[in-house]
Amino acid sequence: MRITSVLVVLALALLSIGLPSGAPVTPAVRDPAPPAAVTAAMVSAGEPYAAWARSGRRFLAFDPRGDGTAVEAVGDLATADRIAVLVPGVSTTLRDFDRGLGGVSRRAPAVQARAVLAALRAAEPSARVAVVAWLGYDPPEGLSLDAARDLRARAGAPALVAFVRTLPPRASVTLIGHSYGALVAGLAARQLPRVTDVVALGAPGMGVGHAAELGGARVWSALAPDDWIRRVPQLRLGHLGHGRRPSAAAFGALPLPTTNVDGHDGYLCPGSATLTAVAGVVLGRTDAAVVP
Repeated sequence: MRITSVLVVLALALLSIGLPSGAPVTPAVRDPAPPAAVTAAMVSAGEPYAAWARSGRRFLAFDPRGDGTAVEAVGDLATADRIAVLVPGVSTTLRDFDRGLGGVSRRAPAVQARAVLAALRAAEPSARVAVVAWLGYDPPEGLSLDAARDLRARAGAPALVAFVRTLPPRASVTLIGHSYGALVAGLAARQLPRVTDVVALGAPGMGVGHAAELGGARVWSALAPDDWIRRVPQLRLGHLGHGRRPSAAAFGALPLPTTNVDGHDGYLCPGSATLTAVAGVVLGRTDAAVVP
């Protein structure tokens, strides 16, 4: 009876990994203007290839079935020396790829990829860089038992591994996972020795107890003071729960600054210290990225 009660409490608590009713939603006042909203047109028209051609954007993969998947590259992958791959978290679907969850653009993978690319170019204008918004898996819905389990992440990690292996071999790769996406990134990193860094933003856990268990990559973590992920229990029973948060000192990740980060979704907004630090990590300026 006691074990059952613990499981129920843990499951209910972890359901909040999505968009709980108590989590504040801040209007995207500081967000950059979203890119052309072509994704909805792709889905409604049922002509993805024609839409790609009209958009002038580079989609490496696109599938409108179910919740949909999309992988978009910004910057020049062919010549890049450094590539950042962004992995979004729960409730992200194809229809949210441009507009963001709840219509908040700072939650949109396409918007975040462009923000990271702009930060990279601002930090080092001559750097050959590219950023990929990778919605190549089916994230769990926010208020669901799947969000409290690692099964969707374990299903998505092989797809991320396969994708990273197709990237130009000359480039170093940084995986950047937000929320549940950090779990996917961590699972994939174990099988990708070419990944130099894994960045966890607002992560509830990465399925392991210590950064050393994620392979040889450096592991970085940012958790804002007002991020509601802090309320998620650091527990794991089988596939239920995500274990110790990477922001916990015992996890062994390198801390990233969070000045000017607002809530759970503000890590990659222009003006945040985390965005600047993430750019430093991707560029290999690790001394400048870590919190003093």
